[in-house]
Amino acid sequence: MIAAAAAATFAAPSARAEKMPRIVSIGSSLTEIIYALGAESLLVGVDTTSLFPAEARALPQVGYMRALSAEGVLSLKPSLILATTAAGPATTLEQLRSTGIEVLVLPDRYDYDSVVAKIAAVGKVTGKSAEAEAMIARGRAEMESLSARLARAGNKPRVLFLLSMGGGAPQAAGRDTAADGIIKLAGGVNAIDGYAGYRPLTPEAVIASRADFVLVTRQTVDALGGVKAILDQPAISRTPAGRDGKVVQFDALLLLGFGPRTPQAAEELASALHPDLVRTR
Repeated sequence: MIAAAAAATFAAPSARAEKMPRIVSIGSSLTEIIYALGAESLLVGVDTTSLFPAEARALPQVGYMRALSAEGVLSLKPSLILATTAAGPATTLEQLRSTGIEVLVLPDRYDYDSVVAKIAAVGKVTGKSAEAEAMIARGRAEMESLSARLARAGNKPRVLFLLSMGGGAPQAAGRDTAADGIIKLAGGVNAIDGYAGYRPLTPEAVIASRADFVLVTRQTVDALGGVKAILDQPAISRTPAGRDGKVVQFDALLLLGFGPRTPQAAEELASALHPDLVRTR
């Protein structure tokens, strides 16, 4: 219902054409897109996931994207709220919409078509359609080039993405996650496909994953004190990745953001999973 209402709002004419909007951006990918298009002067606030670029951190914050408060958003007097389908709760978005503020909720799936749709929509509402079209053209060209090279790679290594390893069983990414999406774009196979979302894995499940690579965020590595702490875990040491020392680390927003830097993330991850790709470019 929210997505349908957002689509209707987006398609309808509005007074936005007369003056540029005051935007609150809910979602790191949308904030990145706004900055990449050069429309950051329209931002009056962001959510706490909007950490890139660093300049975004200086803007007023309205809280975590999944736990928004209408009062905090309204205090910034926005005329347009940009959010993804991950934002909520739904009651808060409806409350904001009921005040007459335009609320545009964009799909946030974990594929490159979703990124393209977000860039195009943000370009339209910020008056940066030409810049958005150029960004989309560059991104598509990069993704098509990568896809062509991956088609020659032959094998698809099994990749185990671990989100949290600080205590207890590690949280692993299953289907329908950003990690699953970026692994596929980089020519890998998610080593966990028995469930959707993130769940804790038993040591037996880690071993059974037969992972060729362990993929983690740099934030996880820093929290654990280094890659050695990952490789020293008994279950991981019994996977091909653990035996070969194949742990790949990325900045979390670059890897999982599904925004304008996704072609870069896919390229860098593909190069780690398929070293021969670097020589065939």
